[in-house]
Amino acid sequence: MTTIPMLPDTAVVLGAHVADWRAAVREAGQALTRSGATRAEYSDRMIAVVEEYGAYIVIAPGLALAHARPGPDVRREGLAVVTLATAVPFGHPHNDPVRVVVGLAVSNAEEHVASVAKLANAFNDSGIVARIAGATSADEVRAHLGMRSDPGPGAEGEVGA
Repeated sequence: MTTIPMLPDTAVVLGAHVADWRAAVREAGQALTRSGATRAEYSDRMIAVVEEYGAYIVIAPGLALAHARPGPDVRREGLAVVTLATAVPFGHPHNDPVRVVVGLAVSNAEEHVASVAKLANAFNDSGIVARIAGATSADEVRAHLGMRSDPGPGAEGEVGA
């Protein structure tokens, strides 16, 4: 079993109405901040990553993995999931439009690489994005990701093999 950051209810936003990709990433950043993982300025850094490097964060059809390098605005490792009421383009040539934005915050470079790899494994199932996009509760999102229910702040969730 590998672990990824726990997904508390405060870090799940279902059916968000956003105007564009920046607003979608900002929703994920706000969810990370609500969960206590980051400070508010982390959202701006996640947006800056896309502005500088392009839509490489759109890692699968309909799925964006919003993140930034570790920094002083990261309080602890964290994960957020935002589903969008209407899919939005990020500018990716093959995987647009995006329906699910996963926000990731890590406090050091080793965690960053490991967490991205673990999340990629969780999304190996080709139908998972559609199932998460249609989720109606945080518990349902966690179930689709193979995570246990939220046991409380600071805990980590196990992802099934």
